[in-house]
Amino acid sequence: MGLRRLFETQGLGVGPSKADKSLALEVPIGLIAYRMSTSAKKIFLYDTTLRDGTQGEEINFTANDKLLIAQKLMDFGIDCVEGGWPGSNPRDIEFFELVSQSGLPVERVSAFGSTRRARATCETDESIQALVRAHVPNLMVVGKSWDLHVRNALGISLEENLELIFDTLRYLKTHADRVFFDAEHFFDGYIADPSYALKTLEAAKSAGAHCLVLCETNGGRLPNEVERIVKEVQAAMGDAELGIHCHNDSETGVANSLAAVLAGVSHVQGTINGYGERCGNANLCSIIPNLQLKLGFHCVEAEQLKQLQNLSGFVAELGNIPPNNRQPYVGRSAFAHKGGIHVSAVLKDSLTYEHIAPELVGNRQRVLVSDLSGRSNLTYKASEFGLNLEAKDERTMRVLERLKVLENQGFQYEGAEASFEILMRKAMGQMPVFFELLSYSVLDAKRMHNEKPVSEATVMLAVEGEVEHTAATGNGPVNALDNALRKALLRFFPVLGEMQLVDYKVRILSSKDGTQSLTRVLICSRNKKAQTWGTVGVATNIIDASYQALVDAIEYMLLKEQPAKT
Repeated sequence: MGLRRLFETQGLGVGPSKADKSLALEVPIGLIAYRMSTSAKKIFLYDTTLRDGTQGEEINFTANDKLLIAQKLMDFGIDCVEGGWPGSNPRDIEFFELVSQSGLPVERVSAFGSTRRARATCETDESIQALVRAHVPNLMVVGKSWDLHVRNALGISLEENLELIFDTLRYLKTHADRVFFDAEHFFDGYIADPSYALKTLEAAKSAGAHCLVLCETNGGRLPNEVERIVKEVQAAMGDAELGIHCHNDSETGVANSLAAVLAGVSHVQGTINGYGERCGNANLCSIIPNLQLKLGFHCVEAEQLKQLQNLSGFVAELGNIPPNNRQPYVGRSAFAHKGGIHVSAVLKDSLTYEHIAPELVGNRQRVLVSDLSGRSNLTYKASEFGLNLEAKDERTMRVLERLKVLENQGFQYEGAEASFEILMRKAMGQMPVFFELLSYSVLDAKRMHNEKPVSEATVMLAVEGEVEHTAATGNGPVNALDNALRKALLRFFPVLGEMQLVDYKVRILSSKDGTQSLTRVLICSRNKKAQTWGTVGVATNIIDASYQALVDAIEYMLLKEQPAKT
């Protein structure tokens, strides 16, 4: 049996192959040996995006945003969603009130809080009572496990801290089905004083904690340390369920989480896209597919895993955070191929440059075009556009040479595939002519020091020999030009009324030339079906670069929505 077939029988993701190669040629044998010897142990996924994730810089969700994200997380298969800290802010209190009215499965919602204050009882501590008023069956309680924090941050004795942990968890056990214990700074605390760190876990266990979560709070430990300590804790704590909560300050949040699972923990915490304080939390978008596709643990159903990229984008959108294109598994560039040799190989067998089939996590294979491209790139893109272009076709070399000249001038098509399709169609003689520009002019005038500038654009176009000459104002010269172009064309092409410009980026390509620098403009447009496309323009004149990108955007919309005028 070839390795590809072996992968399929074991549920591992690989791309399609045109040949059943030998075992040794496809992937390391050790991976398969491990996968075959590992049972499908269920990993309990605990998401803390809505609490820990919101502590990240520039990340902010409304209570309604959090409700939508919680539903999305549950649909994906997250076992428990931490909604926030009801004792710390009004927004989290509002979230838990919304949960009770929303019909959301409350049994999968958790509230977060800390141990009681040193000189208060659980009955009089407002933070503890806020947890009770959240009316959810899962409560996560954080407590100190590092003697440094107990003495310096809390200012109490080590014995008093153990009492706080025990009293708080025992009290909350009477108000919730499950109470988890987050042992804050556990790994640093264990290295400083193993005996005391274990005593904090013992206090939580004896109070009835459902799971003891070992927190790598400062994000400074490495996988070998995490694995060793987890094994030692497991030996000391007997049958207690252990969990892991890691931060990413050393770029090891995911690796430390995987190391902890391999050492025996069954409860894993993290955030979507790795959002969180400082450098972020361990990224569930990497942890989950690594556990399920690489190590053979069961996290979510296969159909749910296919929604991973969608989930990542959904959370980023509601947080108003630009997606990280280079994020493993779910990033737009995660399965993007650019070099001609790479593309030629991946088209023959995706295993050559892809570690899983991208569809397993809802992503897709992409082939980029640039001055590094070979003929394989172009024929792949042509097939994507529905064009018949053979590798040996002289038009292929013509497009390739044209592409290299344009990229040398500053054009970039990796984020502007609509412009590239237009370029390819023109080279193949398959691009309809929708209109002809006769002239345009743009005026940007400031009449008084305290008044805003006035922007106006005039365009003259010809459609089937009929000339349209019109003008429009706008919020800046580019917006005025966009408005004038569409105003002139709307009578001929009403569908343009459904087109929106949703993003506009400018990059200076040769800053040493000052105000004469070459400028690249990237525009993202959208239609009423929420389909988006990117176009590009390059010139020393920013208005002309913008014009090129705007015209490509309009022509692409017309190309996809209706045929050219005949």
